[in-house]
Amino acid sequence: MIAKLKGLLDETGADWAVIDVGGVGYLVHCSSKTLAALGDVGEACTVYTDLQVSENDMRLLGFAEGAERDWFRLLTQVQGVGSKVALAILSALSTGELQAACAGGDAAMVARAQGVGPKLASRIVNELKDKAGALPGGGGVGAVPVTPAGGASADAVSALENLGFKPAVAARAVAAAQGELGEDASESDLIRVALKRAAG
Repeated sequence: MIAKLKGLLDETGADWAVIDVGGVGYLVHCSSKTLAALGDVGEACTVYTDLQVSENDMRLLGFAEGAERDWFRLLTQVQGVGSKVALAILSALSTGELQAACAGGDAAMVARAQGVGPKLASRIVNELKDKAGALPGGGGVGAVPVTPAGGASADAVSALENLGFKPAVAARAVAAAQGELGEDASESDLIRVALKRAAG
């Protein structure tokens, strides 16, 4: 399976990009957040990918970071959520916001995504509430979060745990902080905002 592409951004559309890798153009379908993160046409870029194969179609999905791909895979496990709906959710919410919504049972936040009604949003939140803790920035109810080693969010969670906060509390606070500050937030900024969330 193709797991990652590293090349030049050749062309973009409303929900897709063509990545030129050694003269071969790969069409990847992306969320708006990923498209924005890829940069300008002609620039070097890296996308994490997921290959979906059905009876009459093969589709390559592209993500700016591994965490977004992990959430995509989790979302598409929910009945009624196909790749198009999953990308719409990831276009509307950051992974931190999505984790916080699932952990907190906030279906209204998920329903902000285009094509997601209240009923589907509730199903997504209910089904992913416990699974969310296994993903970066995680901390679902009753779940022990597993964050990627070396990332700012993982380091921030570790710092809060060292200060005495429980893993799930630390992860939820950091996920909320990341949702507020954005995916590129530094470790120190994440810790500062997460401490306020956890203490509050």
